[in-house]
Amino acid sequence: MMDIKPDRMVYLGYGKYWRSDAIVGLMPIETERGPGRRTEVYTATLDHPIVASRSETAILQDMAIATDEALRVQEVLEVAGDLQDALENVPDVLRRLLANEARLDVDAWLRRLRELLRTAVPEPVEQNDLFQP
Repeated sequence: MMDIKPDRMVYLGYGKYWRSDAIVGLMPIETERGPGRRTEVYTATLDHPIVASRSETAILQDMAIATDEALRVQEVLEVAGDLQDALENVPDVLRRLLANEARLDVDAWLRRLRELLRTAVPEPVEQNDLFQP
């Protein structure tokens, strides 16, 4: 069973945030789903759902992160992904120059980053694990 971290602001998309402990239900939108219409978010204070542009899985993962350490790990993974994107754009000529002059093997680092990011993807959080009494 996952715990909801109280008082954490959860990003719902398009500038919308809601407190994690005030979200009581999520329902994926399956019909008439267009841009910015992915999930209906039910809250304790509104009588109608908020339409979120993020998937219910992404929202659940933000709600279920239990510690500040998990947030730091998530940030490190985001930085690793940004570094991977940057290294993939290094031209071949510069890769050879870096390998010869600085002993920096861009391709080896890309392999390591891909493996790290492939194996570090968290298991999807199930909605039922969060909202059980």
